[in-house]
Amino acid sequence: MELEFRHLRMIRAIGDAGSVTKAADRLGLAQSALSTQLKRIEAAVGGRLFERGREGVQPTPLGILVLERSRVLLPAMRQLQEDARCLANTARKDGALRVGATHGPFLGALVDRLTTARPELVVSTRSSTSASELVDRVLDGRLDLALTGCCGHRKATGDERLEWREIATDPVFVLLAEEHPLAGEPEVELGQLAGERWALPPGESCFGECFAAACVRAGFLPRSVYEADAASCLHLVRSNRAAALCRATFPPPPGVVPIPLAPPQLSWRQLFCWRPLALARGLADEVLCYARAVHADAVARSPVYSAWLRRQEESAARLGDNSAPASPDHRPHPRLTDPDPLESQPDPAP
Repeated sequence: MELEFRHLRMIRAIGDAGSVTKAADRLGLAQSALSTQLKRIEAAVGGRLFERGREGVQPTPLGILVLERSRVLLPAMRQLQEDARCLANTARKDGALRVGATHGPFLGALVDRLTTARPELVVSTRSSTSASELVDRVLDGRLDLALTGCCGHRKATGDERLEWREIATDPVFVLLAEEHPLAGEPEVELGQLAGERWALPPGESCFGECFAAACVRAGFLPRSVYEADAASCLHLVRSNRAAALCRATFPPPPGVVPIPLAPPQLSWRQLFCWRPLALARGLADEVLCYARAVHADAVARSPVYSAWLRRQEESAARLGDNSAPASPDHRPHPRLTDPDPLESQPDPAP
């Protein structure tokens, strides 16, 4: 009998469990079946791998050797399988590009730029409120790239097999009804909204927690929170039933107005990720360039955001301060390489 990878998995399970019975449970095998397989494996390698005792099993010197090699070979085989699956999933006709995003309007504008500049690209899209779903799809090759985001104070981190870039970081504004008493103000303090009800979207984001923490720093707890989809949140705001939060680039529909918070309490980072194995670096850089251009266009179309940026820069100039936010299209965009797993966040919405 030749030694196979399934045999190494059995040996590894026995070594980790310290018991043939426990290993059999973990592998979903009968204890007698695993014991029989162990005898065959020991015959194949030419010696005993484990010594049995009252406390379970202990690896012999030969067993230690096999276990050490299995700790190298098994992860390498899993990686080979994942890479092969990814390559198989990306084996499609030339010129196809599959893009996922957690923000529909941003995705649409990016596709418009991509297809205008590269008409030979066949672009398909997938929108989701779950950033983790999109990241998983990039990892297993079902998407070529994803546009996601996270709260501004968090480090965007992820699987080391992915490349991450920052598109931009924006402040989060408050959305109020046009007839709200504070709707005409250039800025509002969060504490001025202590009596408001709030409308927030559901999701896997930490954004609700970040908002609650900002309220505590402002000296109050939110009066009540409506958890609703983006359309319902906008309806509640427009009817003056609640206030909501939005990214500074959000184009407000009729009946609602975005107002900056003073001082800025919350921010949102626009992120872009791809798997180098599946997407050429040149194309990734090109897509990132277009994404930043789309963001710059969104800033230019927002009179409220543009005015806020001018006030920040004028204030910094008066104070001789270099810490004011740069124009979004001139912000640095560092590579994000923190080794911790990605904390996925949907957009603050609407």
